[in-house]
Amino acid sequence: MAVPLYLYTGPELGEKKEKILTLKEALKKKYGSSDDFSYYAADMQMNEVVAQLMTESLFTPASFVVINNAELIKDKKDTDLLSQWVESAKKTGSDATVLVLTSEEFKVDAKLEKLVPPSNKVVFWEMFEDRKEQWLHSFFQKNGYSIDTDAVEAVLEMVENNTEELKSECSRFFMCFPKGHCVTAAEVEQILSHNREESAFTLFDAMMENAPAQKKFENCLSILQKIRMLKKDNDHFVIIGGLLYCFRKLALWHSLNAAGRADELELKKNGFASAAVRKQYAQAAKIWTPGQVQAVISLLSKTDMEIRSSGMTFQDTQLILMIYEIVIKKGAYCSVYDDFSV
Repeated sequence: MAVPLYLYTGPELGEKKEKILTLKEALKKKYGSSDDFSYYAADMQMNEVVAQLMTESLFTPASFVVINNAELIKDKKDTDLLSQWVESAKKTGSDATVLVLTSEEFKVDAKLEKLVPPSNKVVFWEMFEDRKEQWLHSFFQKNGYSIDTDAVEAVLEMVENNTEELKSECSRFFMCFPKGHCVTAAEVEQILSHNREESAFTLFDAMMENAPAQKKFENCLSILQKIRMLKKDNDHFVIIGGLLYCFRKLALWHSLNAAGRADELELKKNGFASAAVRKQYAQAAKIWTPGQVQAVISLLSKTDMEIRSSGMTFQDTQLILMIYEIVIKKGAYCSVYDDFSV
């Protein structure tokens, strides 16, 4: 029997979430009930998680544990601790404790991946455009609605490229219209565009606006402020994580074009399926060179580490400085003489 350790990677959050839910329900069906735990790799102590994995509950027959952002698990001490649990699970042959590692990246550390049985690894690729269109029609139909072709295209241009986000955004229509209604492109524009919540992805869009640098910087700060008003104290994880996703994808766009591999099949396979996404990254590639993209990625990681080490006291200042260095300085660090009134 394979060790009950699973690795689910890739950017398609909706299907990944459904897979995890199916796994959890199967465990509860087999054992009657389970204790469920969810961790983020950046905020946990691996020794505590492994101790939980290896300790049987007196009251619940099974445990289901999820570790998110597994790409951050790189320390040999952490992978060695997980290896100890894997060896223990092999000896007991029990599947009452399940551990799921998830990441929006395609790869995790090789030492970590080696622990997972090949049959328990799944990559959740971003959907091709035609499949997303089918998914949207099916989603509306299941909920007693329909959506016309122009409206589908409008939704896919406005909403992030995964079914979790599509489900969340499109559920708004079910509160606005009676069952049996067919959603039009005009209604998509009215509801999604006017009520769009700011996020790291809208912040990335603002960084590419065709506007003077100072105006662009001010718009980005306005979006940052709105995100900060809606999120909790640890929202820097969400902001930096989203921007890292965008700039890593931009690095991939640069590499595909540099290697002469930007054909239809390769673009779709690498998450650039829609015309809107291709236009977005083509525009971004004009703003940041490959070298500047790598500098921005380093800057984002550096800011993340600084906020973790210094706490939340200077988080706002560090995030503002980070945006200034991305928008105005294209990834270069500020010196003590830099003037923010550019």
